[in-house]
Amino acid sequence: MSSPADPHEVVVVRHGATEWSRNGRHTGVTDIPLLPAGEDEARSLAPRLAGRAFALVLVSPLQRARETCALLGFGDRAEIDADLHEWRYGDYEGITTAQIHEHDPGWTVWDGAIPNGETPEQVAARADRVIARARAAEGDALLVAHGHFLRVLMARWCGLDPRDGKHLTLQTGTVNLLGYEHDYPTIDALNQR
Repeated sequence: MSSPADPHEVVVVRHGATEWSRNGRHTGVTDIPLLPAGEDEARSLAPRLAGRAFALVLVSPLQRARETCALLGFGDRAEIDADLHEWRYGDYEGITTAQIHEHDPGWTVWDGAIPNGETPEQVAARADRVIARARAAEGDALLVAHGHFLRVLMARWCGLDPRDGKHLTLQTGTVNLLGYEHDYPTIDALNQR
């Protein structure tokens, strides 16, 4: 992949903590709010992004991402993009990996089947569309979304298989940076607070 003629940075923010992110429950389509601690996480990131002139601000339609974006100070500029929605976990929505292991030992979202949910390839197709929009922006872009989806997006940014997102971890309420070195897309920073 080559960089655009005028390379720019993509700032990726994972939403602040929710009740389900704290206790490890898969939260795809369930639209739950931030915890007060998650609101504090988002507010604490605002100074890192203050004064940034983003050509494009995209946010997931789910309230935990929209709340985070607003607390960062970009809610009024954000465009909701359904492609930024979290991975759809199907029958595994709302349960933990430990609960899934009771009937499917060794399962992971990266390697196992998700009954009535999305495949890694389906998530990657959405991520690729978001990446295309970010690369087409005439300046830096800000994306506010969810852990598993953003891990796929970061792998795809680098031209990797979506399953390679398993090698990345994204904490709640963190800033992550995507950019370029020479002609290579890069992950420049992870889990900054």
